[in-house]
Amino acid sequence: MTTDARNTSATRRRFLQTSSASAAAAGSVLTGLNAVQAAHVGSDETIRLGLIGCGGRGTGAAGQAMNTEGPTKLVAVADAFENNLERCLRNLQKSHGDKVDVPAERRFVGFDAYKGVLEQDIDLVLIATPPGFRPQHFEAAVAAGRHVFAEKPVAVDPAGVRRFLEAARVSKEKNLLVQIGLQRRHERAYMETMKRVKDGAIGRIVSARAYWNGGGVWVRPRKPGQTEMEYQMRNWYYFNWLCGDHITEQHIHNLDVINWLMDDYPVRAQGQGGRQVRTGKEYGEIYDHFFVEFTYGENPLGDHVTMLSQCRHIRNCWNRVNEYAAGSAGSVDFGAARIFDEKGNVVWEYGPGGRGGHQQEHHDLFADLRAGRRPNEAEYGAKSTMTSILGRMVTYTGKEMTWDEAINADHQLADVDSYHSFSDTPPVLPREDMTYAIPMPGTYTI
Repeated sequence: MTTDARNTSATRRRFLQTSSASAAAAGSVLTGLNAVQAAHVGSDETIRLGLIGCGGRGTGAAGQAMNTEGPTKLVAVADAFENNLERCLRNLQKSHGDKVDVPAERRFVGFDAYKGVLEQDIDLVLIATPPGFRPQHFEAAVAAGRHVFAEKPVAVDPAGVRRFLEAARVSKEKNLLVQIGLQRRHERAYMETMKRVKDGAIGRIVSARAYWNGGGVWVRPRKPGQTEMEYQMRNWYYFNWLCGDHITEQHIHNLDVINWLMDDYPVRAQGQGGRQVRTGKEYGEIYDHFFVEFTYGENPLGDHVTMLSQCRHIRNCWNRVNEYAAGSAGSVDFGAARIFDEKGNVVWEYGPGGRGGHQQEHHDLFADLRAGRRPNEAEYGAKSTMTSILGRMVTYTGKEMTWDEAINADHQLADVDSYHSFSDTPPVLPREDMTYAIPMPGTYTI
């Protein structure tokens, strides 16, 4: 780095460190401006971004980051696959022009590519790799002192959750901003609905329900010459060491809403599920349906809340992606942002707007960063991830399990630190007919 570049970097970092005081001082005369506008008065400081994981979600997150107010620039990217990286940059350059400044020397490919991004002069890193790698990448980002946006879920097994939580502890010590892609917590409709429920709009919470029932996602056919590692990485959604099953990769959103409602995490769970319809070899080793009963706040007096959770990947069935709660004085439909009385009459609703959480979370992130605020969502992101993993563990085993038993379990699906190339052997391998062993309740053990 040249002397001029080092001086520019130091100036920008001082801005990011001191903008909180500036925004506070300006607050008395800028009360008519929102947080983003106030933070930008008298400053044109550019926030430099790095992206680790250039698939669809990573491309989307980078675009949303550059849609925020104030100058931003994407300066470094990494992905295991070069074609993903090049496609991502082409799409972002079309939509964001010269905000994308990633020459060849700042494009990194391979399993260790994330290290190259973190060595660059960046302020914030966006992590959108397959979830199995997320603890490794988050830990490295925190060690490098970077602010972080990390997609959900943040791990796929208890060992990964514990690793992420330890890095979260360090991130707080370093006063780093950490945002997790659980965007419902940033949607104004959800936020206002949740506030009213917590203020007593439906009385004492009695029960809750959460759903992610849909038809499933993409499949990428096996190609001649692919190693097994490349095939699984291309189809990461169908292998637990990379994805954690769809209860973890998708349903975490709904489970997180109930954790948010309860201000707590389940104390135990039991469930059932299986692989009834999507039985082809192309679906790897994951289930197509789960039904889990989570218990919150159990104590000797029996004062507890039961949450019933469904998620399904089967087409031509009843679909629903939403969360509900019943109380002693009414009920709530969180997705519709609507509150009902005991007779089922609507007593309040948010109305139009207040959604669009994928973009709103980035508006909030960059407003906080520019104003010097450092919210840290890592802990609840990790524990909501663990909630979904608990659901998978009890379903796969067919056993009831407590939170403490699950989070402390000696259970690691893969040692991702040992993987460096597509010639490495993944932790699960196909049988002779190219199908994969499926977890069977009653015999599957943790």
